[in-house]
Amino acid sequence: MATTTITSTEFRARAGVYLDQAAKAPVIITKHNRPSRVLIDIDEYERLKHYDTRRALYPDELSDEIKAQLDDGYQGEPTPGLDHLLK
Repeated sequence: MATTTITSTEFRARAGVYLDQAAKAPVIITKHNRPSRVLIDIDEYERLKHYDTRRALYPDELSDEIKAQLDDGYQGEPTPGLDHLLK
């Protein structure tokens, strides 16, 4: 089944239908003609969350090496391939 795109008004009117559809394929909900939300199955959500490895750290959780690099102004390896985005 292909992705369904609906308005937020349509979603409110027929939420049960779209909840069932989201079990098979994502449902994109628009607001003012722009994508606003995506309704997906819980299993798909859990699968995607598994790949999210970002983690916020408190400063006291950083290693002394990383703290020293930050003190020196280190911001990571250079990425010249992205320089065009700064213009």
